[in-house]
Amino acid sequence: APDSLPYSIRVLFESSIRNCDGFLVKETDAMNILDWKTKQNHVEVPFCPARVVLQDFTGIPAMVDFAAMREAVRNAGGDPVKVNPACPTDLTVDHSLQIDFSKCSVLCPFLCPERQLIPLQLGSLKLSGRPSVGKSVCNLSTCGAGEAGRGPGAFSAQIENTPILCPFHLQPVPEPETVLKNQEMEFGRNRERLQFFKWSSKVFENISIIPPETGTAHQVNLEYLSRVVFDVKDFLHPDSVVGTDSHTTMVNGLGILGWGVGGIETEAVMLGMPLTLTLPEVVGCELTGTVSPFATSIDIVLSITKHLRQADVAGKFVEFFGSGVSQLSVADRTTIANMCPEYGAILSFFPVDNVTLKHLKHAGFDKAKLEVTEAYLKAVKLFRNDESSSREPEYSQVVQVSLSSIIPYVSGPKRSQDRVAVNNMKSDFQACLNEKSGVKGFQIAAEKQNDIVPVQYEGNEYKLSHGCVVIAAVISCTNNCNPSVMLAAGLLAKKAVEAGLVVKPYIRTSLSPGSGMVTHYLSSSGVLPYLSKLGFEVVGYGCSTCVGNTAPLPEAIRNAIKQGDIIACGVLSGTKNFEGRLCDCVRANYLASPPLVVAYAIAGTVQIDFDTEPLGTGFNGKSIYLRDIWPTRQELHTVEEERVISSMFKELKEKMEKGNKRWNLLEAPESTLFPWDLKSTYIRCPSFFDKLAKEAVPPQAVENAHVLLFLGDSVTTDHISPAGSIARSSAAAKYLTSKGLTPREFNSYGARRGNDAVMTRGTFANIKLLNKFIGKPAPKTIHFPSGQTLDVFEAAELYQKEGIPVIILAGKKYGLGSSRDWAAKGPFLLGVKAVLAESYEKVHRSQLIGIGIAPLQFRPGENPSTLGLTGREQFSILFPSELLPRMTLDVKTSTGKVFSVIALFENNVEITLYKNGGSLNFVARRFL
Repeated sequence: APDSLPYSIRVLFESSIRNCDGFLVKETDAMNILDWKTKQNHVEVPFCPARVVLQDFTGIPAMVDFAAMREAVRNAGGDPVKVNPACPTDLTVDHSLQIDFSKCSVLCPFLCPERQLIPLQLGSLKLSGRPSVGKSVCNLSTCGAGEAGRGPGAFSAQIENTPILCPFHLQPVPEPETVLKNQEMEFGRNRERLQFFKWSSKVFENISIIPPETGTAHQVNLEYLSRVVFDVKDFLHPDSVVGTDSHTTMVNGLGILGWGVGGIETEAVMLGMPLTLTLPEVVGCELTGTVSPFATSIDIVLSITKHLRQADVAGKFVEFFGSGVSQLSVADRTTIANMCPEYGAILSFFPVDNVTLKHLKHAGFDKAKLEVTEAYLKAVKLFRNDESSSREPEYSQVVQVSLSSIIPYVSGPKRSQDRVAVNNMKSDFQACLNEKSGVKGFQIAAEKQNDIVPVQYEGNEYKLSHGCVVIAAVISCTNNCNPSVMLAAGLLAKKAVEAGLVVKPYIRTSLSPGSGMVTHYLSSSGVLPYLSKLGFEVVGYGCSTCVGNTAPLPEAIRNAIKQGDIIACGVLSGTKNFEGRLCDCVRANYLASPPLVVAYAIAGTVQIDFDTEPLGTGFNGKSIYLRDIWPTRQELHTVEEERVISSMFKELKEKMEKGNKRWNLLEAPESTLFPWDLKSTYIRCPSFFDKLAKEAVPPQAVENAHVLLFLGDSVTTDHISPAGSIARSSAAAKYLTSKGLTPREFNSYGARRGNDAVMTRGTFANIKLLNKFIGKPAPKTIHFPSGQTLDVFEAAELYQKEGIPVIILAGKKYGLGSSRDWAAKGPFLLGVKAVLAESYEKVHRSQLIGIGIAPLQFRPGENPSTLGLTGREQFSILFPSELLPRMTLDVKTSTGKVFSVIALFENNVEITLYKNGGSLNFVARRFL
């Protein structure tokens, strides 16, 4: 590829060359990509990803379709063993856990002196109540909650019957009864689906099932499944991926091209079909300058995200280049890549460089694999050289971000939207004292602004003044969820202790890790004892300080603050800082990054200029400044990569290889064909292949079709596709009730995606659906032969019994919104033969073709209203044997009206798919 092509476009180019077959991928497609500079935004190109990642909710309908295809191929005389995904597919079972029991909690006297119960958050589990604490191997006297007698600080939840480990000592602690109950419920409720997944893992080639409790789809995708370079029988090619999880874009931080798509697109890729995308514009994001020593990963990520949001990158690729890229760790890069929805880009790509290779080494890549990866990527010009002399690609536009301009901020003292640069903190607080009472001001008289109130505490005298810190809470909250930022706080604490700095004992300090991942960072890096030494004891998981769950300040301190009318401060790394929220006598509250919380706690005041004033006095009376103990980004990256990342990957690899006890013991059939259980309400053989024959039948004319639905503009996939809970009065509910289920057992449409009978009944069941036949929002329509008003499914069922085809009339932008597989599958199973609309959302149009429904478009300036259509007519549409892209077809109505529509087939591939009854049947015929 030419040096001028963006790296992400080079990946598309390589794929087009490798997969060029003259039909699905043509030579002209490769040439269009090569001519990206002039063809961007003007042509559509095919892309064949190297692999697919699914999570269970979207994965089960795809695997059910493959199981049904095996049966159909066998029935048509083919060999069912040959039916396998054409593309390597990894399916992570991570969306099925629900919380049925929640009677478990940490009792934490330190945080809750009144011995009230606080909620405990364990990753995806939220538990409350009291644990059953018995004899423990772990010495809880120094465990998470701190002092002896406080009880266990936290515990981790595992799906298997192995001892739960204290995350701070990695020693067994008692397993709470509720976790076991939730495990039982998960395997009970989802047994059918789990058995089906296990059968799939046994009989299909090219499919790997990641069992429950291994990790969420995007974590496993990033940490375990990423190849960077594929090696298939000594044939090398770049790793790339599409997935049904919105976090799929994280992998672009590793130099792996990938993004999230709908279930029907991933299924097409699994079938060996390419994705089609408009050749995108690529916005180059140039990072220059040097990061401020005090700027954290969160500061950098949010600043870059802000710049991209302002640059209008929606629907485009973003690619990073410039001298500043090498300063970002892989954790920083994947976080930026993961935030694509925040700024609307399809993906944000970081080409592989030396930073990536170093990360891969700690992630478990052996030396030989690393050498091959580096040599291959350099040979095909997919390796980004850090040297400034190397030529940068040409981009559609360039957004420049100076890393030097990114400085740390805090928010406060009363509202989170009031940002204050840390280097202006002292002067800003002084201004707040002067200002009138309001959103920032405290209106303290000038003669009282230097007041000092002496106070006795634990036998020592301390002096309180305006700006004194009395609460300091390190919390891993939503805006500080990057574990490296918590690690920075720990490393700062380590350096502070080693330098001889202390935190005054009256300051209420606390540490709430927030998630098991953060705990892993803190425990594996060895910084917890240093945080504890400064008073930052782990008080448990969950929302604590920022929601006001703070222990009262010592009485002497409270009295001194009130008597002296002191503006005391709380500093926390949470999300909320309303006046008086933490404590009624703490009137100024600042949100800061975790390391800054520790720094302000050591300083004991917010009235400090970190550049010119010391934090305190260390050993030998030496003044210690913040710059002396602030961990450098290099130090942080080294600890993160060499100690934290390596142990994390090792643990995940062991999990993947070992599986878990319940999954390993789960019985599943091993037959080539799946033994469908006719009584099952979760998994059912769909009818997509009922008419499969060796030769495709030419497109049949649609004769005397009734209109199932007469819709307006902007009908979304949410209006069409089944989603959410199953309403008790719905057609799906009636079906499940007939199977002996109670409403409590209905579960959701998402959980029943493997049952086409439920999903078909849930199609067009949205209560906000506005059908012009009805005149008000309701999932109803009219069955014209009888004149009855019925549920959409019931009317469609009657039409099918009578042998009457149905169509849909719609306005502009039909199929807007997120890609949803059942937005196409559902109408197909309702018997819809064609949709007549003024315009379509592009992706949904291709999905209709992919399932076998003809997308027809009214001619410009025409619509049902201008043509005088009521929707009560019957429609006949003749399809010629030789269909051509965008050809005009005649439509005749039962009233004698004739008008023309455009058949929205854009190319011969789409026509071939339609003639075969959709992509499922097209691929199935390959096995006959």
